[in-house]
Amino acid sequence: MTDITITLPDGASRAYPSGTTGGEVAADISKSLSKKAFAVKVDGQLDDLSRPLTSDHQLAIVTDRDEAEALELIRHDCAHIMARAVQEIWPDTKVTIGPVIENGFYYDFDREEPFSSEDLEKIEAKMREIIALKDPVSTAVWDRAKAMAYYQNNGEPYKVELIEGIPGDEPLRMYWHGYWQDLCRGPHLAHTGQVPADGFKLTGVAGAYWRGDSNNKMLQRIYGVAFRTKKDLDAYLHMRAEAEKRDHRKLGKALELFHFQDEAPGMVFWHPNGWSIYRALEDYMRKRLTAAGYKEIRTPQVVDRKLWEKSGHWDKYRENMFITEIDEEHANEKRTNALKPMNCPCHVQVYNQGLKSYRDLPLRLAEFGSCHRYEPSGALHGLMRVRGFVQDDAHIFCTEDQIESETALFIELLSSIYRDLGFEKFDIKFSTRPEVRVGSDEVWDKAEAALEAAVKRVTDDYEIDPGEGAFYGPKLDFKLTDSIGREWQCGTLQADFNLPERLDAEFVNEAGDKVRPVMMHRAILGSFERFIGILIENTAARFPLWLSPRQVVVTTIVSDADEYAEGVVKALQTVGLRAEADLRNEKINYKVREHSDQAVPYILAVGRKEVDEHTVSVRKLGEKGQKVMRLDEAIEMLKDEAEMPG
Repeated sequence: MTDITITLPDGASRAYPSGTTGGEVAADISKSLSKKAFAVKVDGQLDDLSRPLTSDHQLAIVTDRDEAEALELIRHDCAHIMARAVQEIWPDTKVTIGPVIENGFYYDFDREEPFSSEDLEKIEAKMREIIALKDPVSTAVWDRAKAMAYYQNNGEPYKVELIEGIPGDEPLRMYWHGYWQDLCRGPHLAHTGQVPADGFKLTGVAGAYWRGDSNNKMLQRIYGVAFRTKKDLDAYLHMRAEAEKRDHRKLGKALELFHFQDEAPGMVFWHPNGWSIYRALEDYMRKRLTAAGYKEIRTPQVVDRKLWEKSGHWDKYRENMFITEIDEEHANEKRTNALKPMNCPCHVQVYNQGLKSYRDLPLRLAEFGSCHRYEPSGALHGLMRVRGFVQDDAHIFCTEDQIESETALFIELLSSIYRDLGFEKFDIKFSTRPEVRVGSDEVWDKAEAALEAAVKRVTDDYEIDPGEGAFYGPKLDFKLTDSIGREWQCGTLQADFNLPERLDAEFVNEAGDKVRPVMMHRAILGSFERFIGILIENTAARFPLWLSPRQVVVTTIVSDADEYAEGVVKALQTVGLRAEADLRNEKINYKVREHSDQAVPYILAVGRKEVDEHTVSVRKLGEKGQKVMRLDEAIEMLKDEAEMPG
């Protein structure tokens, strides 16, 4: 038998007979590695331990230490083990598909009776029984006729339909987890016992149409999560429970910040408390941008389609734009306009007014621009996904030589703003050209090289995200990490050599020639709506004092203190604090508990003693006990803490 050469990650090469499996290679290296082996990576591709190797390969043995690959395998096997468990408990249930998803897996079932929460507990228990058996996982390739006959004989119509949709020349791979069989591309673990019995949990049931088509039968989808260890699972479940408590939609309603309604889907109705947060955040951003050399502008919301055609948005973004048609009074035709989905073409129009010199660059134009984008109704999600929003948008018109310095200044500004808003950590992703784009490859080569050189000047800590750039240029995306470990993509910086060309932007260089500027699109918050949603969830609505809509409540212990309490409120309002009085005839503990539940940062309690001594009893949200302070000292303390950062 012909020998093949297997090269291991350490560079060592070994000769094996053709047909040797990855599992046999692992056993040859060491018995302990053989026991720990989950799968193999053959020339970088994940594969089964049992797959024969018939030519020279680079080979790596995958164990539970290889986090990404191990999780993929564990979650995939969990889906199969769950389907086996369901059919063992309810043999008449039909199975369909069960893929891996973020943090876990699901499987769709056709069963007449709905699954209950008690049923999920039964399924989990059965899954652990199957895991304890350590049943081997095996695989084989069948021809279409054999596979079709097998599923027809076993009463699995969904598998038959799946096979009918697979191209005729594609091999059909079958997997067995013990006796239970499924059609699957794989790969899978070596045996069921490699799934951590305490590392998974079934999390819920939802309806799902077969193949996502509402004309098909409604199935039942069971969701689960899976991790390598119980510790990882517990950490995820804790984070999920925290996320549910912090859900900005629930807190937005409880604290009367905003609401949505059917008459304006995806559009926010801001209430006074929520609008107070919005205005404070806008004032802060305006202050920071002004200090950073940005000039604020305002551009129209409704713009003729001709500009969108010229910019390229009409072809690339038309399906996401809200279109309006009007009959022009003095023209025998309709004019087609669009609500702007972004501000960039309008900013070029401002730039184009008047001839620019190289001495005018960089020119930083900022706008809190109101935009509208059509999002499918099923994708709308509170403040996180809306149809009407305001971007903290800006465009920097500069020379190619200024890209690096402008990138460095932007990242410095973004980092400072994120710290002020409570986010210490963020990651950078460098996104390269997408398949659908405008501009030549030569222009894209230049843009990508310039932006990557710019980010390297600031940091080496970034990841490449291939094909995820904007249609007009490469970009840097900035992902925040919140207080419970979730990531949010907010800030962006995009280098655009295309739009200035399409919209005839130019400046006079030092040699007196007219040339194109580079246009750098940038945002820090992304949109006010979404960022406020993130802030609500990051802080659990316990905002820093300068952002809080209700900063101070002065509450009375006895009615004799009403007049004094009103005077305290006026004194607080005089120095710019958002303060109000609670003079209700209720017990002080009730009032304190109610305002604490409403996330009021400070409660000042006043009774006869405070009136006589001209003091207040100060209670800070999240801290135990209270502190008696002279009124003037308390006002000064609150004024200092409420000062806007930056």
